[in-house]
Amino acid sequence: MEAYNLFAKRESHTQRSLLAYKLLTVASWFLVHIVDIHFGFNAPAGDTSGRSIWGQNKAHPTPFSLNPQIVDIYWIAILVLQVYYLFILWSSNADDVAPAANIGSHFIINNLLQFAFVMLWVHYFPGHFWIAEIMLLLNFFNLSFLYFRHSRMPRVIHIAVVSGPLAWNFVAIFWCGAAMVNAQNLAARILANIVIWGILGFGLFFLAAFKDYTMGFELSILAASLGVHQFFIKTIAFQWIFAFTIMSVLFLATLAIAIPGFFGKELSFRREGDIVDADRERQPLLNDA
Repeated sequence: MEAYNLFAKRESHTQRSLLAYKLLTVASWFLVHIVDIHFGFNAPAGDTSGRSIWGQNKAHPTPFSLNPQIVDIYWIAILVLQVYYLFILWSSNADDVAPAANIGSHFIINNLLQFAFVMLWVHYFPGHFWIAEIMLLLNFFNLSFLYFRHSRMPRVIHIAVVSGPLAWNFVAIFWCGAAMVNAQNLAARILANIVIWGILGFGLFFLAAFKDYTMGFELSILAASLGVHQFFIKTIAFQWIFAFTIMSVLFLATLAIAIPGFFGKELSFRREGDIVDADRERQPLLNDA
């Protein structure tokens, strides 16, 4: 059965399966990013009620609306790092290709679900935001499974394929969800003031459990995007204050984890004398490549 399991870890791949991973990975990557770029600037042709990605963001000023410029910079960085992942996948070094191919299925599914989300987000028909939210939730499970199953990836690939998309997907669930229920009344804003702290909890979980400062840094950037946009659309509100507070806490916690690691020292949250498996202690950032 393992031969038919697209998510199985393998030490090596057949030439046929490897070629399939390479072609589908590149094709899905081009598909999603061409669509992202196109609809980032343009509304759907022939859909008079449809809007561009950021046109929808502007048309639905919710407590989770995001700043386009910061998110665009975030995704440009992820896109560039994903080029490196594709380069590794197509390299001639079998030791590098095998682990890159092992996460290929998750990467392809992420691209397809992200493509579906964008198409649903920009087009208008009854319930389109609800279906878009389902795509994000499915991708959240896909990326979470990828994170916990393949935690020992080189740092650049970890950011490009694992933590970067996962951090975005988590925030996008709030972004789309708020638009889905048209969260603009007082009750919705009070609820948003509570729900926003989930971003902090999500980031601190990965910082404390896995010492994953990449996740902390990525979520702090996305919290900054949220805070900046909320400040300009509703200055007299708590949401932007909470967003900047979350950004600051995550950023400082990230530095507390990252800086000792750069100097060969690890910050431990466990009492001295606790027995911890060495491999588990260093996950998920074992490699510096």
